[in-house]
Amino acid sequence: MSTQTDINKASEKFYQALNRMLNGDAGPLTDVWSHSAEVTTMHPIGGREVGWDQVIGSWEQVAQLSSDGNVRLKDQYIQSVGDVAYEIGIEQGQFKLGGQQIIIDQRVTNIYLRESGEWKIVHHHADVSPSMLDVIGRTKTIK
Repeated sequence: MSTQTDINKASEKFYQALNRMLNGDAGPLTDVWSHSAEVTTMHPIGGREVGWDQVIGSWEQVAQLSSDGNVRLKDQYIQSVGDVAYEIGIEQGQFKLGGQQIIIDQRVTNIYLRESGEWKIVHHHADVSPSMLDVIGRTKTIK
């Protein structure tokens, strides 16, 4: 397989896992992320998480409030150099957060690193979502 094909498959796995998380199950994200101390995320709910424990913890917290979700990546663009790759695009979809319907239409950047021959995500960054921040502010369950 080509590098491009491998990165596309890693992206597909990430979005499958993200969809599971938007339906209450963050577990599959464990398989697609690197577990290093250097992984990072900047969610649409704001903030920044550094290190595997913080990253997975944030996904688990969002999963507890999420249901009926579906997201897909549109306008995907991938570049790679050696063992590092990035993709940009637009995440589109919807889900319920704390019972409130949320529409997803946000720019996103994902960075992948090849670890032991397998592409793993090491960074996810999406635009901040005022509607998600509003729900989180009212529930006060995510730090």
